[in-house]
Amino acid sequence: MNILVTGAAGYVGGVCAAELVKQGHSVVAYDNLTQGHRQAVVDQVQFVRGDIADTEKLKRVCKKHQIEAVMHFAASTLVEGSVRNPHLFYRNNVSGTISLLEVLAELKIQRLIFSSSAAVYGEPKSVPIREDHPTSPVNPYGETKLVIERALAWYHGAYGINCAALRYFNAAGATGDLGEDHRPETHLLPRLLAAASGPEGSFEIYGDDYPTADGTCVRDFVHVLDIAQAHILVLRFLPKLGLRIYNVGHGKGYSIRAVVKTVEEIAGRKLDVRVGERRPGDPAVLVASARKLHRELRWEARHSDLKTLIRSAWAWKQKHPKGYGDNFQKER
Repeated sequence: MNILVTGAAGYVGGVCAAELVKQGHSVVAYDNLTQGHRQAVVDQVQFVRGDIADTEKLKRVCKKHQIEAVMHFAASTLVEGSVRNPHLFYRNNVSGTISLLEVLAELKIQRLIFSSSAAVYGEPKSVPIREDHPTSPVNPYGETKLVIERALAWYHGAYGINCAALRYFNAAGATGDLGEDHRPETHLLPRLLAAASGPEGSFEIYGDDYPTADGTCVRDFVHVLDIAQAHILVLRFLPKLGLRIYNVGHGKGYSIRAVVKTVEEIAGRKLDVRVGERRPGDPAVLVASARKLHRELRWEARHSDLKTLIRSAWAWKQKHPKGYGDNFQKER
């Protein structure tokens, strides 16, 4: 198929675009590079610099390349930033996506995979979290994802667009020359790997008094390659699925201390670990139930055991000590 991938210069979008090409699809990457890296778009993918809010440009690109399906990753994603500047997140994540949906409806493009997030759930009332768990986001980032999920149901009914929202938990790991490089970096694993690579080797854990086995938060990490393969699998069956919501997770949680220990083992270095204050709004345990995706499409997280995941990310960090380098534009 001819597939448009928005946000394809980002972490998950870049890996998805590369995997789509490997499976024989013709892929157009569409990204404004405010958060992404041009180097994250592999050579076999055609790159177009553009903003999803530019409806007319989106329309021209889709017509020119005869786009048949869209994977939509373009979004502002920094949770803390969403609290400080909700306007930016509603503008990019909501208004920008409505612009994209307008194009799909007008051009009768009827396949859309939406990159959603476990942030739509908020504080979990039960673990593992299933897709029918109540949704009550605790930050504007999660709220904007939920707004679009709800909109998809109406667009499906009105315009026949087959839509799937994939809620994934903690994307991590690397594949080949594609890895995780955010500015600023707030995700656990790249922060840990930066500490293991730095001269001081110091790392701060945010609280160790949670009601878990070792007192630190427990999280579900899923390899970015598993996430990409979930997107591609859902895209394949989307005409039969119509409208779906799926969790994408490993289904197994690891404590922060367990992740630290595994990083130390793989990096061959003891870290100077300090315990700081809890971060507001951090739940003790966040673990996905991905049984629905396995039951309906036989998807499995094949690369997400902790050691495999960390080894891939560490190998990428060694090869790219400065990430994608200095060719990076900060989020506006």
